[in-house]
Amino acid sequence: MALLEIDEISTYYGNIRALKSISLTVDEGECVTLIGANGAGKSTTLRSISGLTPPRTGDIRFLGENITRTAPAEIVKLGISQSPEGRRCFPRMTVRENLDMGAYLRRDDEVADDMRRVFELFPRLQERERQKAGTMSGGEQQMLAIGRALMARPKLLLLDEPSMGIAPILVERIYETIAEINRQGTTILLVEQNANYALAVSQRAYVLETGSVAMADRSATLRTNPDVRKAYLGG
Repeated sequence: MALLEIDEISTYYGNIRALKSISLTVDEGECVTLIGANGAGKSTTLRSISGLTPPRTGDIRFLGENITRTAPAEIVKLGISQSPEGRRCFPRMTVRENLDMGAYLRRDDEVADDMRRVFELFPRLQERERQKAGTMSGGEQQMLAIGRALMARPKLLLLDEPSMGIAPILVERIYETIAEINRQGTTILLVEQNANYALAVSQRAYVLETGSVAMADRSATLRTNPDVRKAYLGG
């Protein structure tokens, strides 16, 4: 049984059909990526999974349970957390306070352990623990957004455009950490316009075009596909 199963979902913004009967799966332990141009439906897919923009038709199942009409807070409780596009840190709160917000639904006694894990993954966050998030660079805020999502101890981590607006040297650092998070056992569904990074870090990939799945294969195979190379890899 797949960890996440998306079955023929169509999601709308008003009368605009943003997703057109999309189906995909994510197995436990995988890193799966969605690549495609702006407007292809990548972020809408994540919003549909997290309950922010529920699909009008089709089903989403997580650990076999239908979550298509489940409220976002309940979806977090079930084990799905998201690092959103644009990072969306709380600018007037410190790094530590932002990370604490990621654990706001938890009632267990292992939150401190996860805080240490986040600081091990992103040492720069520990260096800036008392700094206001709004005063940090885009790359540092991206680290914080991922760290905040990890504080929910997710079974499935949704990452939306982690390289957007970040200096190349920090993009490499963030992607090294994404690979490490996956190696440590966290399942990841990654949305990314930078296909080179996305295909390098993932095991499988789906190519979205105008709200539909155009291709699906092993990431290594898609990296050598002439159409993918021409459209997304600059070759």
